[in-house]
Amino acid sequence: MELQEGDKVDLIIGVKTALGYTVLINEAYEGLLYNNEIFSDIEEGVKTVGYIKKIREDEKIDVSLRPQGFRNVIDNDVEKVLEKLKEKGYLLLTDKSSPESIKFHLQMSKKAFKRAIGSLYKQKKIALKQDRIELL
Repeated sequence: MELQEGDKVDLIIGVKTALGYTVLINEAYEGLLYNNEIFSDIEEGVKTVGYIKKIREDEKIDVSLRPQGFRNVIDNDVEKVLEKLKEKGYLLLTDKSSPESIKFHLQMSKKAFKRAIGSLYKQKKIALKQDRIELL
């Protein structure tokens, strides 16, 4: 198998299962996109770009729709939060917001959101208020 973890690949979304969606990788391999990796609407038959998350010993392949590696992921998340903040100057979300609310507003997990706002806070680009985040 010429695929390696972290590789950018072409995906065709397949059938929904209890765990997630089956996918066809580079029109040659079967893989699985887990439900906890999906933060936007997807449909069967849709072509998209994905990333190899893990190749298991039984040669089953787990994929993600986001690049792997902390730096790649956090940079994308920080950019997404900054874009939303630039629209209104604030977000009515905090680190205490529900995962569902964060997913609805930003299409990311609560963990990803907290990493992104932590990074922005350290860069002194945002102020953390009790009920919102403000762009500085």
